Amino acid sequence: MANNKRQLFLKRRLRVRNKIKAMANGRARLSVHRSSKNISVQLIDDVNGVTLAAASTLEKDLGLMGKNNVEAASKIGAAIAERAKKAGIEECYFDRGGFLFHGKIKALAEAAREGGLKF
Repeated sequence: MANNKRQLFLKRRLRVRNKIKAMANGRARLSVHRSSKNISVQLIDDVNGVTLAAASTLEKDLGLMGKNNVEAASKIGAAIAERAKKAGIEECYFDRGGFLFHGKIKALAEAAREGGLKF
């Protein structure tokens, strides 16, 4: 098998991102990145190439430094929903970025939906 784990991840990420950009119609993109120690999310306007809002476990005021579990992901989802409302964003597309939609990514998405974001 020629594809290793990293190449398959990059292929998945590009496939997801290209589908989102094809149907974006000016809507913002909620992009998620997960590492082994942290999780971060950004609300991106692809038309202007600007980050509208962001949240991460690296922020000291959230009190989640170095945490990467389902509880931290749901708190980050609630935080990004609140910051999106302040920025005037109601609807966006969810860009899971090659990560499978379960566990932490799913918890983040559900918390963002409960916070008022629609995707």
